Amino acid sequence: MAALSPSRSVFASTCKTVAQQCSRRPVAVQQLAAVPVARQVSSSSAVQQEQDASGSSSQQPRPRWSYTPERMKGPGFSLNLVKDPRRKQWMVNSDPAKLDAFYEAFLGQGGSRMLSEETKWLAVTHKSFDYGRRGYNTRLAFLGRQIIALETTRSILTSPVLNEPIVDKYGRTPYNHAALANIDKLIYTQPLDIMDKTKIARMGIDFGLLTVMRWKPRMPEDLESSGVVVVLNSTLFAIIGAISLEKGAAVAQRIVREKILKRLGA
Repeated sequence: MAALSPSRSVFASTCKTVAQQCSRRPVAVQQLAAVPVARQVSSSSAVQQEQDASGSSSQQPRPRWSYTPERMKGPGFSLNLVKDPRRKQWMVNSDPAKLDAFYEAFLGQGGSRMLSEETKWLAVTHKSFDYGRRGYNTRLAFLGRQIIALETTRSILTSPVLNEPIVDKYGRTPYNHAALANIDKLIYTQPLDIMDKTKIARMGIDFGLLTVMRWKPRMPEDLESSGVVVVLNSTLFAIIGAISLEKGAAVAQRIVREKILKRLGA
């Protein structure tokens, strides 16, 4: 197998470091057997702790993102049989201040107030977290991806021409029209060249998205093989989709141009 490139090696090492911080110490099989069956339904220890805490304060109003609805809980047993019990241990963020700090860093001053409280948590919640029982960002990510693809295409069409026109060896002159003048720019640069998955994931990690994103990796010891790149991309797309729904398309397009495409070098 060929050696990894320096950028990919740095990305892999970053994922391993975060995995070591989020994973708890291995729990002995005997200790796991002593845990009540009803507490093994959750996909992570963080979910278990939040459910236990919510039982004592059930009379107080709680935000939707902070607990699993009672009617969505199982009958007390889980069909998810994990070969390695250590893979069930994964901590996620539950601190609103930490989430607000990410939005401020990514969206700029006032970014934590751009979305409602519930939407802020929904945008960073993947469907692998708590079996999707608290909502997840798949539809927001689909909308955000279309907005980013549109703005990326626009940036290519409005960019100056850096390549010389292709000269036809037979001396033929192609048909020219003002409406088609910028179409040829897509021959040299495609939207996927700018919207590279690794670049977007790297940008998310730089702003601390990996520490506030709520998800459950399949293999906590190997985040890259668990699909962390795809999850980071979909989470950033979901944030753009949420901004479009709550603040409008014009605001979302401006955020894409200033906060994403500009940082990607488009």
